[in-house]
Amino acid sequence: MSKPSPTTSVRVTRVTGNQRETATDVVAGEEPMEIRLSIPQEDGVFSRSLSVTMRTPGDDFELAAGFLFTEGVVSAPRDIERIDYTSEGKKDQEGNVVTVSLRRGVQLDPQRLLRHFYVTSSCGVCGKTSLDAVRVVVPHELHRGAPKVSSATVNSLPDTLRKEQSLFARTGGLHAAGLFSPKGTLIALREDVGRHNAVDKLVGEQFLKGGVPLSGSVLQVSGRGGFEIVQKAIVAGIPILSAVGAPSSLAVDLAREFDMSLFGFVRESRFNVYSDAGRLTAE
Repeated sequence: MSKPSPTTSVRVTRVTGNQRETATDVVAGEEPMEIRLSIPQEDGVFSRSLSVTMRTPGDDFELAAGFLFTEGVVSAPRDIERIDYTSEGKKDQEGNVVTVSLRRGVQLDPQRLLRHFYVTSSCGVCGKTSLDAVRVVVPHELHRGAPKVSSATVNSLPDTLRKEQSLFARTGGLHAAGLFSPKGTLIALREDVGRHNAVDKLVGEQFLKGGVPLSGSVLQVSGRGGFEIVQKAIVAGIPILSAVGAPSSLAVDLAREFDMSLFGFVRESRFNVYSDAGRLTAE
């Protein structure tokens, strides 16, 4: 059985005025992915399901690693022994169950393993019962005033992001998260039907390479700057978050609390500054 595809072709009826025609359209893939933990213990290996997320297939291992890191389950790449497609110890032929095997001796917070998430593509924190459960321990301090970014650079990020969205160009239905230098150079980009998944894929890639904290970078997202996006960026040590859409009140509070620079409604050569922390320059 083939692995899930990031896109799917479907038959549609196109209506133009009073005329109809049958055609083929390409839509973004959306399938559930279960993230399982395999934890070595003295009397064997303990396995448990930690999360089910609706995602666009692709970069699944990065998504799993990014999720575990931004949720505070693991703190370094060395915590992970391997990642593979397995379910109950058997190879997952469908590619929708990703098992993360932890290294022996990794210290885990039991409270984080007690939670079970069902994460939809639209909401990264659905099902979390309290704010305390969402506020993970932030491992890296964000330093006020560094790095600097100009308003011209911030204004350029959405267009650069859109031009590099290969799957969006084919489907018109995917969010993107792009990691940029303070000068506006694109470092990495990931796409997904879930805005939080796109961020986890991006962070997961950098995490597995040993690139966190991402203290010299800017995160641009194609959607709104919700609480879960701000949270994940702060955990990854990203000091500047720029969003095409609006932030929520909790997102603004969190950004200000941790000295993150948060920009919203970045479009048409203007944007709102919700939290500056001394990083925005006019030039």
